[in-house]
Amino acid sequence: MSRIATIALCCLPLVAQAQPITVSDCDWQSNAQNIPEPWEAHSRTFANGNVRLTMLDTIEPALGWAWLMVQSPPEQDWGGRQCKLLGLDGAGFAGMKFDTLNADYDPSVGLMFSLLVDVFNPATGDSDTLPLWFALNQSTGAIDAKLRHD
Repeated sequence: MSRIATIALCCLPLVAQAQPITVSDCDWQSNAQNIPEPWEAHSRTFANGNVRLTMLDTIEPALGWAWLMVQSPPEQDWGGRQCKLLGLDGAGFAGMKFDTLNADYDPSVGLMFSLLVDVFNPATGDSDTLPLWFALNQSTGAIDAKLRHD
């Protein structure tokens, strides 16, 4: 392995860790016009339809166009589900492979999801594909998200 490749592999987690996953309330990104066609390929439901995950494409910024929208319990005062956006440090991801979405359930954690996302790497000027992992507690609405490096 070349020295440059070794340095790049060594520093990959540092680049991704420098960009924390943010979980924020839905905003302009969650507009229905940002769901890529076909909608059925970019949206899935879980927990008997109570949880919906949807990929969003805001087109810009070019390195942060992909967002993940999570609609889930608990219900808001007005009766609708909570709506959250997952992105990177206030922006979206550089890409998302929604077809890699996997789900599992652990009673001690809640619903657990994983999928591949692209993260811009300023050291290479390209994107790195990393697994995004997050857990959803339907009782509290808490979402714990992180990029995995193992």
